[in-house]
Amino acid sequence: MKANYKFSNICGTVYCQGNVLFTADGNSLLSPVGNRVSSFDLLNNKSFTFSFENRKNIARIALSPDGNVLISVDGDGRALLVNNKRGVVLHHFDFKKPVKDISFSPDGKFIAVTHGSHIQVWKTPNHLVREFAPFVLHRTYTGHMDDVLSIQWAEDSQCFITTSRDMTARLFTLYPVKDYRPKTFAGHRDAVLGAYFSKDGNTIYTVSRDGAVFTWKGKVEAPNSDSSDNNEDDDDQPIASTSNGLSSSSSSPLSHKIIHTRWGVHRREYFNVPGSNVSTSSRPAKVITTTYHASSSLLIVGFSTGIFGLWELPAFTNLHTLSISQESISSLAVSPSGEWLAFGAAHLGQLLVWEWQSESYILKQQGHFLDLNTLTYSPDGQTVATGGDDGKLKLWSMQSSFCFVTFNEHSAPITGVAFARYGTNVVFSASLDGTVRAYDLVRYRNFRTFTSPSPVQFNCIAVDPSGEVVAAGSTDTYEVFLWSVQTGKLLDILTGHEAPVSTLEFCPEGTNQLASGSWDRSVRVWSVFGRSRASEAFTLNADVLALTWRPDGKELAVSTLDGQITFFDVAQSKQTNVINGRNDISGGRLTSSRTSAANSTAGKSFNSLAYTADGRCVLAGGNSKYVVLYDVREGEGVLLRKFTISENLSLDGTEEFLDSRRVNEAGVNIDSLMIEDEEEDADRRRVDSTLPGAQGGDMSVRKYKRAARTKCVRFSPTGRSWAAASTEGLLIYSLDSLNTADFDPFDLSLDLTPSSVLSTLHSKSYLPALVMAFRLNEAPLLQTVFEGIPRGDIKLVVRQLPVMYLGPLLRFVGGVFLKRTPHVEFGLLWVHAVLMIHGRVLRAGGGAVGGYSSSNMGGDMPSVLRVVKAALGECEETLSRLCDQNMSNLSYVIDQIGFHHYAYCGQTIDTIPH
Repeated sequence: MKANYKFSNICGTVYCQGNVLFTADGNSLLSPVGNRVSSFDLLNNKSFTFSFENRKNIARIALSPDGNVLISVDGDGRALLVNNKRGVVLHHFDFKKPVKDISFSPDGKFIAVTHGSHIQVWKTPNHLVREFAPFVLHRTYTGHMDDVLSIQWAEDSQCFITTSRDMTARLFTLYPVKDYRPKTFAGHRDAVLGAYFSKDGNTIYTVSRDGAVFTWKGKVEAPNSDSSDNNEDDDDQPIASTSNGLSSSSSSPLSHKIIHTRWGVHRREYFNVPGSNVSTSSRPAKVITTTYHASSSLLIVGFSTGIFGLWELPAFTNLHTLSISQESISSLAVSPSGEWLAFGAAHLGQLLVWEWQSESYILKQQGHFLDLNTLTYSPDGQTVATGGDDGKLKLWSMQSSFCFVTFNEHSAPITGVAFARYGTNVVFSASLDGTVRAYDLVRYRNFRTFTSPSPVQFNCIAVDPSGEVVAAGSTDTYEVFLWSVQTGKLLDILTGHEAPVSTLEFCPEGTNQLASGSWDRSVRVWSVFGRSRASEAFTLNADVLALTWRPDGKELAVSTLDGQITFFDVAQSKQTNVINGRNDISGGRLTSSRTSAANSTAGKSFNSLAYTADGRCVLAGGNSKYVVLYDVREGEGVLLRKFTISENLSLDGTEEFLDSRRVNEAGVNIDSLMIEDEEEDADRRRVDSTLPGAQGGDMSVRKYKRAARTKCVRFSPTGRSWAAASTEGLLIYSLDSLNTADFDPFDLSLDLTPSSVLSTLHSKSYLPALVMAFRLNEAPLLQTVFEGIPRGDIKLVVRQLPVMYLGPLLRFVGGVFLKRTPHVEFGLLWVHAVLMIHGRVLRAGGGAVGGYSSSNMGGDMPSVLRVVKAALGECEETLSRLCDQNMSNLSYVIDQIGFHHYAYCGQTIDTIPH
């Protein structure tokens, strides 16, 4: 069993806060997800999350024009310089103040960053050279009286315009210009959110929070003119402080025109978008975010009511207005071509990409509004179902990492989801609203609802392997209910527990046994299909939180409140092993805790357990930032690895020690309180909509930090990955990013090189070439050798292949070849040959056949076969879809031929096509 799982992706969250941006080609979208960054491929409909982490939630991200350098800045101003191609962190840097905006110059040589009321311009570090001090300060610009909110560069990178909360905008030059004073654009009555240059540089547009758009124009004046601008401050502003004291008067024609123009207000326009019906019905909605596409002269604005609009400048023509969210739009971006618009709503976690010309969605994703509670894998491992406190059931594709369907029939938090072991077309969910629902994944509808005779709250769910019976445990009547899936009728009510039922699971091997755990410190194993309805009880020392069966159905693992994992042999009704994991799961101190992390008793238990596919290891997670993997093959449980699900300091419980200087006079840690920012329209959120006529609301309302915890962990049926339902979303840890085959250095020699492998292949020694490629374990070389073997020699090569290479061969075919190459038939020939020739060895699995054990076969065969099964299922789905499309096209052609023949015979048309 491999323990080197690495972070692979985040699926349950698509956007948290900060800004979203397109790549230079416009085909991908970058979105901050907590303290990480996710990339969404809009052409191939896939997404992935970078592995690097900021210290806190990301506030701003910026991408260089060439797409090589990515900068992510957290809420405290600490930045990471990342190689965007490889996702490798190159440098760490601290701007020492919260950053409102960061922007690369169009030529990519400089980075402009807000620094309170100042602006700092840094030289862009070289991502190809390792430097001791990569960030070199170019200049610091002053003049604003309040925080700077945005920075916009001119197209030639020689000047830029900034906006501030002091209701002004200022125009600065990159290099000092003789007799030039930074020009001030004043006149707005609220904070200026954005200022933009037109394509020709003759016009500047400024947009304020109150919905005013000012158009600034002017005429070119002499460089040495002594006349003063009407829109400049009365006091003389210094040019700017510079690190080297050099000055330059050389500039491009565009910047020369912008700098030496006497700007004045040419036109004033107002959006006047109606506000919310709850709090601001008599006032227009506030502008939250804005952007401008210079090539098409489009101004895109997002409002606090979830409405966005497109205006064509300078005519100020409203092209489009649409409500896309129930909450305010936090961020928006426009693709380089101007065709796609990206929107992010932080309050609901929405991410949208809209093609405004065709009025269609390119991407529409939303994570769970509240915390994730539970998850489960489909039997083929291609789909993950998640349930959250928002009452929604979401299905996520592991191929694209996108949510492809959402069910919102539940009216209370979902506490459990389950698939039937055989068949993937039905998923079940249990909720605190007193219902258990079954969903059809073919027609995407809720086709069955199960209820109890009297209203109860269901805390857990289980489905028997055949999918015919579903069971749910209640929290208030302490009973287990069983229903028939076919008829929807209640079959039986199992009584015996004396406290809420916390966990349920059917035996995976079809022995008709149901295990239930309760807070009454007992586990019961029921014979649900027997006439006696007998149950066997196992008594423990603390409340039962979670249980799971070993895949072979012979052992039961139980987690209790005292932090122990107890193992029972069900057939012999005896306890076999105990793991004390209190010290393994403990970690991280809550800001509200009065004791240290070592002395705290909270969270030192596992609330979710999962066996690996081979039954050798147990994965456990709880109310902590750690997920623990134990090896349970030996008599004593051995800790293999501790996974840290998050190092985000914006979450509670990620720090081992707290700073006592952050405690106020009331004894409350000020880090536990999150004051809402002005840009989030805090006044509107504080309004109490339940009170008629309420305008101000409760001004003491605050948001508290969410704690880092794991509520559910599950292994993929293939054994190649596992998922955790955590505070930050659905975290995926996988082995697929690593090598796809085992690396054996003892089989290497000096003459074993890629060139020798290719020469062996060219000499038609196919079996030695394949074995040598497996020993080197280089994916491109292995694929070259694999495709170089003629199809007529496949059976001969497979027959003579050593049994130890069967596992690597099947894993390569199922995990790489069938998924990444179009040679489907060629891959199927290899799979068919292996199954037909070595089927007896593969069926033995962990046993020994002909002197070969599972270790001789190159790994865990059950997980390898699941990988092949998943790949074959995906191929079948793709081919079925293609065949259906071809059948539809052929039917259309036949109908058209029949129509023309009928028209010709009836002489209703004059021209008959040949």
